[in-house]
Amino acid sequence: MNGKQLKNSILQWAIQGKLVPQDPNDEPASILLERIREEKARLVNEGKIKKDKNESIIFRGDDNSHYEKFADGTVKCIDDEIPFEIPQSWCWTRICNITQSYIGLTYSPSEVSSQGTIVLRSSNIKNGRLDLCDIVRVSKEIPEKLRVAPNDIIICARNGSKRLVGKSAIVDTVNEPMTFGAFMAICKTPLYKYIYQFLQSDLFFSQLRDVSGTTTINQLTQNNFNAFLVPIPPIEEQQRIVERIEEIMPIADKYEKSQEALDKLNAEIFDKLKKSVLQEAIQGKLVTQDPNDEPASVLLERIKEEKAKLFKEGKLKKKDLVDSVIFKGEDNKYYEQVENSISDITSEIPFDIPESWAWCRMGSLTNLRIGKTPARGDSSFWQQGIHPWVSISDLTQNNIINSTKEKISDIAAQTIMGPISKAGSLLMSFKLTVGKTGILTIDAYHNEAIVTINTFIDNDFHTRNYLSIILPILTNYGETKDAIKGKTMNSQSLNALLIPLPPIDEQKRIFQKVSLLFSKLTC
Repeated sequence: MNGKQLKNSILQWAIQGKLVPQDPNDEPASILLERIREEKARLVNEGKIKKDKNESIIFRGDDNSHYEKFADGTVKCIDDEIPFEIPQSWCWTRICNITQSYIGLTYSPSEVSSQGTIVLRSSNIKNGRLDLCDIVRVSKEIPEKLRVAPNDIIICARNGSKRLVGKSAIVDTVNEPMTFGAFMAICKTPLYKYIYQFLQSDLFFSQLRDVSGTTTINQLTQNNFNAFLVPIPPIEEQQRIVERIEEIMPIADKYEKSQEALDKLNAEIFDKLKKSVLQEAIQGKLVTQDPNDEPASVLLERIKEEKAKLFKEGKLKKKDLVDSVIFKGEDNKYYEQVENSISDITSEIPFDIPESWAWCRMGSLTNLRIGKTPARGDSSFWQQGIHPWVSISDLTQNNIINSTKEKISDIAAQTIMGPISKAGSLLMSFKLTVGKTGILTIDAYHNEAIVTINTFIDNDFHTRNYLSIILPILTNYGETKDAIKGKTMNSQSLNALLIPLPPIDEQKRIFQKVSLLFSKLTC
């Protein structure tokens, strides 16, 4: 259980009557609610508040069902609305029966002034407290009902961000006149301490989620808020609940911070262990070498022959036949031969590898194909999409791609995309997020930030699997350029990427060992 879950549980226990014991000597909540009704009736008679047409009383019938009786005398069974059982001394009620709530002040830019009344906004609620570091003032007459008083609960009622709707704070003190903006609401109630805790609970937010979403803005309307169900304990138990919450929430906060720090540490440790495993893998230190394995140089020679064959069949261009051969000279330096040219590349070689391994360029080992993104402004490319289209967000940590968030139309596939990447293909991101890999289990297209990596000889997918686990770390050694949103590579730097290539059988053993270790790390 993390810190947030713990605090949610504490609040849930509180509003279910499970946080503190009940006292049979407490005055039942039904009497408290009756007194509140009498007080509201008095204020109505004095013209201080308007009569609530939706006022109701919720009670339990002889059949053990919950009923709601309205001001006009009608009675309705509401069993389907009651979320859980509460103690016998408690009562369910609508929040409008115990509060007065108002939507805030509307004002124009011309009324904003350096002098005048403070207008509370969403930004003034921080961590459940009122923060007046950033304030707006207006020079305008403020109606009495929109004046903020001590013990009022201020609530964010409308916001472009859904997560901010419903956040609230108790106004402790008012040192100068204050009101609240049109995207805010105020809740006035003698039960403010308990109601504030209710406003932090999952029960409140579950009701909020049911009503707050619109096509344009996330909001909590006054009518919706007034209809929310709230469980009411006896007044003495409310006090015990609030005291208990205030006592244990600081402990829960410390637990949450400790848990967050631990989670961060675990993530960092996992990342470091993963990188350490991969570093051992690409240096030939993760599994033992077998002298009976066919050397990697033989594999490269077979790949060269396969490329010549594909060229004769018209499946490769002449430029694709230009290969490099990397070898170690008698002076213990590394050299690269491209056709008749030999150059010293010792400075490029990041580490030593076993004798049976070979260094090679990505372009010598694989064929690369970069994807495309159909124009977003052309609806014919995206409407009625039937072909999976991979973006970087589809490259998950499990290295398997069996579905995509988006699909493109047949028109886009035929006119824009070119060949589709077949199931079994290895994909890798090389722009913005460099080195994320994924293996397709479906035929799919992909965007221009992803490259399809096809190995020339790989009937059992050993090389593909090996590349899928080592490329995330090898790309750190490749040439990248800074872009606005992150690092990026191009086709030239991809083809030039140095690959430490083990024998085929060792590639298989490495992949199996890495997969086993990673599965244990995530357990």
